[in-house]
Amino acid sequence: MAPWDWPALSAAYAREEFAVDADALRPYFELDRVLTEGVFAAATALYGLTFAERPELARHLYRPGIRVFEVTGEDGAGVGLFVADLFARPTKSGGAWMHTVRDMADALGERPVVFTTMNVPAPAAGRPALLTLDEATTLFHEFGHALHGLLARGEYASLTGTNVPRDVVEFPSQVNEVWLREPSLLAAYARHVESGEPLPAGTLERLEAADLWGEGHRTVEYLGAALVDWAWHSLTEETVDAATADPAAFERRVLTEAGIDPDLVPPRYGTGYFKHIFGGGYAAGYYSYVWAEVLDADAVEWFREHGGMTRENGRRFADELLSRGDTRDLLESYRAFRGRDAELEPLLRRRGLADAAA
Repeated sequence: MAPWDWPALSAAYAREEFAVDADALRPYFELDRVLTEGVFAAATALYGLTFAERPELARHLYRPGIRVFEVTGEDGAGVGLFVADLFARPTKSGGAWMHTVRDMADALGERPVVFTTMNVPAPAAGRPALLTLDEATTLFHEFGHALHGLLARGEYASLTGTNVPRDVVEFPSQVNEVWLREPSLLAAYARHVESGEPLPAGTLERLEAADLWGEGHRTVEYLGAALVDWAWHSLTEETVDAATADPAAFERRVLTEAGIDPDLVPPRYGTGYFKHIFGGGYAAGYYSYVWAEVLDADAVEWFREHGGMTRENGRRFADELLSRGDTRDLLESYRAFRGRDAELEPLLRRRGLADAAA
């Protein structure tokens, strides 16, 4: 088996071994229910937020089908506006993202206006929009970014919300993904669009087992790419000429010195097509995805140790992390929340690698 055979063979094995068909789950993830009884319900339970749709505001936006929600805190005070632009259009950029139209700024008396954008296929007239599990996860993820903007506090817009260092910006959104599988929440929103039956017992457990299959390979190929990125951006005036004279040899040496055999597990992105680090804003920063997951996994263990999705836990997370933006060093904020620095073990346990690391 060659390295390039791994993705297809691994996926085929997971389908057979774990008997999961992610596409068959679509009827259980109706978009409006996922948004209102899943995403919004989690934000209410954790942060005391309520969401009131404002169709009269949506009429002034650039396309029909975009929804606007006024967000209010538990004290009745306005928090900001959340805009959901979720359906694909012929001229729309692909992918999913959050962006801020107006950042929180106490100095100017401004409240945030944040967008979550996705590319869910628009349903036929009169039919509900159904999500894949990946799309439902993406909605929770991007709304985590939106919460980072909505719950921001600070004098200056340049220091609030998602205006934080690249290597921590994914942390709040990855934490928010976890609530998709919270049992009490899942029972409310993951129901068959026609029968109303809940998601069959054991379905998510099988999906999680399938997700863990091949995690070691995925982790090594990711870390390989991060090491290559770091090595290129650590070159000095004295070493750069030798590296650029033979980029493939330089890449192989970096990986071999780290204990990775590139013939068995090539890096996720090789130097010649690593757009993230040469044209995508991740120069010397590709590691940030896994660093954010270290923080996320450690924080989620704290939530579970303290009762899960509760208002008290959400208040602490918002007060010490979400609201701070870049007004305080993230590591200082994390220590204030967790009582210590983040540890690696929770991520290893999540990825099923704890025994291998022992």
